[in-house]
Amino acid sequence: MRETKNSYPRVSLGKCCCLLGITRQAYYQHFWQAEAISFEQEIILNEVRYLRAIHPAMGGRKLYVLLQAFLLEHQIKMGRDALFDLLAAHQLLVRKKRRRVYTTQSFHWLKKYPNCIKEIIPNKVNEVWVSDITYYRTTQGFVYISFITDAYSRKIVGYHAADTLEGVHTLSALQMALKENRQPITGLIHHSDRGVQYCSYDYVKLLQDNNIIISMTENGDPLENAIAERINGIMKQEYLEHQSPSTKEEVMELLTKSVKSYNNQRPHMSCNMLTPEFVHQNNIEVERTWKSYYKPQNVIL
Repeated sequence: MRETKNSYPRVSLGKCCCLLGITRQAYYQHFWQAEAISFEQEIILNEVRYLRAIHPAMGGRKLYVLLQAFLLEHQIKMGRDALFDLLAAHQLLVRKKRRRVYTTQSFHWLKKYPNCIKEIIPNKVNEVWVSDITYYRTTQGFVYISFITDAYSRKIVGYHAADTLEGVHTLSALQMALKENRQPITGLIHHSDRGVQYCSYDYVKLLQDNNIIISMTENGDPLENAIAERINGIMKQEYLEHQSPSTKEEVMELLTKSVKSYNNQRPHMSCNMLTPEFVHQNNIEVERTWKSYYKPQNVIL
């Protein structure tokens, strides 16, 4: 057997395959397959980066839903777990952050209303709207954002950003929700915390003028307004915190873009992975999978 300059014997590929118990064709096929998988993964990663540019912190499950049409178009087969492994290998999984600044000023003399949604599970759009205020830090200070969300479809129907917590700014979000709404609002309940913004004369009057039932939390438990709290977290953690606006005007521009992406493109687990806008406009029946946070009143523990 001829030897190399380093005195190592040279073994043919055919003999190697014979020793390993595989065919030469299987050997080449292995490398072709590995190259094809690598190419497919790079295509998927590019699409994930594109989606993350629009939805900066969207979770893996929702990414998997959005990728289905893309995978089908490119004839790529990939399961959810495989996608998670790929995201983890390239540091593309999202870690949630938890922090809180209190925006509720409930120690005031204005009238407070009882909680009317304890026993209600919405089964159609415009049955319950939930509202809350969250903060957003800019390079020039805090901006306070008001959201109004349809509890059934999870669509954000009204929003506004301001540099103070005055009630007039919260009123702007409600005015937007009423103006943009194209569905009937008979029997609609508006639920919020007991903050002074929601108890103010102008806010209450606008609700009453539109025959909207007023409902408020009865204590400081965030579960009494869980949907609104969740929307705050989604908008901040998945969209707003990945940008760096400086002024209130820039925040409002970013907010408009982010709400549009959330409503029209982001699959929602509470809507059977449909988008809030699609569910809201078509009043589609969706299977509710979440548990009730309220204990039945007639049960003795």
